[in-house]
Amino acid sequence: MNFELSKEQEMLRDMVRNFVDKEINPYIKDWDENGEFNMGIMKRLGELDLMGVCIPEEYGGTGMDYNSLAIVCEELERGDTAFRTAVSVHTGLNSMTLLQWANEEQKQKYLVPQAKGEKIGAFGLTEPNAGTDVAAMNTTATKEGDYYVLNGQKTWISLCDVADNFLVFAYTDKSQKHRGISAFIVERDWEGFSSKAIKGKLGIRAGNTGELFFDNVKVPKENLLGEEGEGFKIAMSALDNGRFTVAAGACGIISACLEASVKYCEERKTFGVEIGQHQLVKQMIANMEAKLVMSRLLVYRAGQLKNEGKRNTRETSLAKWQSCNFANESANDAVQIHGAYGYSNEYPVERHLRNSKAPVIYEGTREIHTVMQADYVLGYREDRPLRQMLPAWKGE
Repeated sequence: MNFELSKEQEMLRDMVRNFVDKEINPYIKDWDENGEFNMGIMKRLGELDLMGVCIPEEYGGTGMDYNSLAIVCEELERGDTAFRTAVSVHTGLNSMTLLQWANEEQKQKYLVPQAKGEKIGAFGLTEPNAGTDVAAMNTTATKEGDYYVLNGQKTWISLCDVADNFLVFAYTDKSQKHRGISAFIVERDWEGFSSKAIKGKLGIRAGNTGELFFDNVKVPKENLLGEEGEGFKIAMSALDNGRFTVAAGACGIISACLEASVKYCEERKTFGVEIGQHQLVKQMIANMEAKLVMSRLLVYRAGQLKNEGKRNTRETSLAKWQSCNFANESANDAVQIHGAYGYSNEYPVERHLRNSKAPVIYEGTREIHTVMQADYVLGYREDRPLRQMLPAWKGE
């Protein structure tokens, strides 16, 4: 297995890195302080063809492989988690799910404009009483003639106030528990739909996160994704894609913390020498480097399986679990290296520490992934194929 980047991937990495350094890093401190989600960045991501990186060209994307998507996510999160989250939700959770499960009419209507960056997609699964326990959701979709009438609430939804289209999961038959969940494509401007941002978050303050409300929203029957009762399978396959992008983004936090810490080590002196000369500081720097390399290897391994069209739940879970833990640990060490200054937003590491906590929780807590990995090893859990897999990458 070759993990060396192609020339195309190197060019992509350099392009996104330059974009982050010029258009995000100089302003992110203010956006974070003000809790401002900058829609101009979303527009620019579309102009740079970064909203449909691994979507085939026939559906409006650039047709690159899944590890190219990982590179984009890493470089964006090197700037700030908010913008990697936007791509994770739009591309990983929404567009890649449409690519896998939507019929041709749905792909033309929703996937194509999303891949081109003309429309923004989001994902509505979590509810106030249904996070890890998906089957505890209360949102319902009742069939009435040519429509499903949607009622309920979703929470902790990224891009809640700015997305045009949402993948929403609801019960069509609650007596069947998780086998009675179905998936729907919902448009923002439909009557009965509303959203509200959540304020006072610990991190990702420059992102837009909040609640969705459905009050007798009439969803045309042609907006059912897949078949009735396939919602749980669709959601789990979507999480395989979302977790992959989260894992890749975590590499960006480690990279940013490492860069900031090395720079500070060269600037700060104690006891007459640069602090990088002190053994315990070296230990933290070395650990960050090791965690970055290990995280990338785990991510690229999962990406290669995606490129081959193979089931990758186990590998993606491991990458998400470990890289997010590593990012949180690296950010904590970076604050420690900066000392009292690390506790101030004069330096970026305190923002990275705050941002690094959420990915340890969302798209499967570290505890859930720990149990998943143990179950694979113990033989309690097997890789069972879904109805259909993401298409293998068709590149050279």
